[in-house]
Amino acid sequence: MRDEYEVSRHTVREAMRRIREAGLVESGRGRQSQVLSQRIEQPLGSLYSLFREIESRGIVQESVVLSCGLKSHPEAAAQLGLPPESDLFALERIRLAGGEPLAHDCVWLPAQIGKPLLDTDFTRTALYDELAKHHIAVPDSGRERITATLISPKMASRLNTPVPAAGLTIERTGLRKGKPMECRRTTVRADRYELLMAWNERGYEVGGQTS
Repeated sequence: MRDEYEVSRHTVREAMRRIREAGLVESGRGRQSQVLSQRIEQPLGSLYSLFREIESRGIVQESVVLSCGLKSHPEAAAQLGLPPESDLFALERIRLAGGEPLAHDCVWLPAQIGKPLLDTDFTRTALYDELAKHHIAVPDSGRERITATLISPKMASRLNTPVPAAGLTIERTGLRKGKPMECRRTTVRADRYELLMAWNERGYEVGGQTS
């Protein structure tokens, strides 16, 4: 590095110190420095698009689409207030951030809402953006349950992370005018994802930019 950039040993040490402090590499005596994956910070308490949250940080967000179509899913139907045998629009993806797997994402919509999206290429787009393109209203409220989990070996293989690995399971129900319109279950790599909450003298504040 010194010869390539024509800098002093001190300059190299200082640059490496700043890179370590920024959390971009991990190093120690007697072992090679390792580049760390950039972590995604997610504010709590607002409707958000993972696609936009990632892209807003200058990181390319892409998806590997595992399946997209109409199928029944009794548990998701129940969350949407529909009969168990109802056909739902179902989209299953591996979400990538900077080319590296971040999350396994499954989303279900009532068939009448999701049918216009059946021919959509979800490789590099946001679900809410696609709904808007088809003049379909997106959720205006919702609720999420976030739980710590151990990522299964099968899921770890999909997310390119060693076993055992810690994860977060995010279960979302998106509402429109109080009526469920979206059911989502996302498993996120805990080593790449952070949840944020702010507080002050008045107590806790949750929230961030909506999307």
